[in-house]
Amino acid sequence: MATSAAGDFRVLYRELEDTLGSIARTASTSTMLEHMLETLLERFHAKLGFSGGRIYQRDGDDFQLCCGFGSSRDVRRGLTVPRDYPPHVHTLAEGLTLMRVDERGIDPEFEQAIGVRSTFAAIAVGDGPSHVIAFSIDGQVDDERVLYSLTAVRHVVNLKLEQLGVTRMLEESRLIQESMLPSGPPPFPGFDLDGRTRPADRVGGDLYDYLPLPDGRLGVAIADAAGHGVPAALLVRDVVTGLRVGTGVDRGVAEIVSRLNRVIHRAALSRKFVSLFYAEIDAGGGVSYCNAGHNPPVLWTPAENRTLKVGGPVLGPLPFARFDTGHAQLDPGDALVLYTDGLVELDSPAGEPFGVGRILEVLAHADGRGASRIVDDLFAAADGHARGAVLRDDLTVMVVVRTPRDPGAAQS
Repeated sequence: MATSAAGDFRVLYRELEDTLGSIARTASTSTMLEHMLETLLERFHAKLGFSGGRIYQRDGDDFQLCCGFGSSRDVRRGLTVPRDYPPHVHTLAEGLTLMRVDERGIDPEFEQAIGVRSTFAAIAVGDGPSHVIAFSIDGQVDDERVLYSLTAVRHVVNLKLEQLGVTRMLEESRLIQESMLPSGPPPFPGFDLDGRTRPADRVGGDLYDYLPLPDGRLGVAIADAAGHGVPAALLVRDVVTGLRVGTGVDRGVAEIVSRLNRVIHRAALSRKFVSLFYAEIDAGGGVSYCNAGHNPPVLWTPAENRTLKVGGPVLGPLPFARFDTGHAQLDPGDALVLYTDGLVELDSPAGEPFGVGRILEVLAHADGRGASRIVDDLFAAADGHARGAVLRDDLTVMVVVRTPRDPGAAQS
């Protein structure tokens, strides 16, 4: 291609990218392609020489005409292109084609019926491909210019369709993940519970969950998959599913986590990992827990505080890793704060991390507040610390407060 032609291609590509990039995403690929074709004919009619356009959609092994614009606006919908029709075969094989109605193998009556008078071009787009976009061209045709214009159009359209596919996948992953997060805490007499997550991306890699257990006990879990976005969300899905299945039988905390570790190892193929803190709480405040490489939760009491570290490594890389069970006690008025590293590693504009110290400051001023108020205060403190900075990691907090005894009830 000549230097001037190459320069023209880059200019055209940028113009197409800017124009088609502004078209809003739609739920249907066909609908979005219709918007794109109509825009091409309206804004690039003179530059590209296209007088009409048609979109064909794959239906099994066939392609059927689903819409037309410009000189092809009135063509009959549902028309099927013969599978052995030379332009059709060439377009599917090469990705694009440019032909004239007087060339060998072309059916002039068929072309005239769809609005083609002299020259036509087509590009294959989408996976499969899923669609063919065809153009009618009138007047004198510069083959080289039309071909590089078609190449630019095809690249930009395919890029837009790929973005649509990614958006759909993200939205589906977000909906799946949201369906796995608890809508609220279950009833657990004598305790107050709350949790919240704020993803850094459209789809997050954090989770928290409540798991009602036999004998009136309650399981609580918080986890953080490596990274964020779709891969992390899929790993989180495996953790949620594994926990909900594993806690339905009479097993110890460490055994549940050990079995889950093997599940995650197979699902992640050792390329990803997830940290997890899982605990089972009984009605008297007894806590049995296992910390699998997660940020140690803070057990706060009016007299002191401690962190819960007993457990083992992160889940995923080592299929036969050993996990131990730790024990703690939640007395009336005590609070257990679970969190992901998105909280403690949250930087201020000066680069100072939020840290565990600020969690303790919030708890020191809790003054008997319930779990939801503590969660609110922690997120407010995080927002004040970040001062508008964009989240680089998902941020999740879960709080369990053992309800203080009512002094009046105790005296009576």
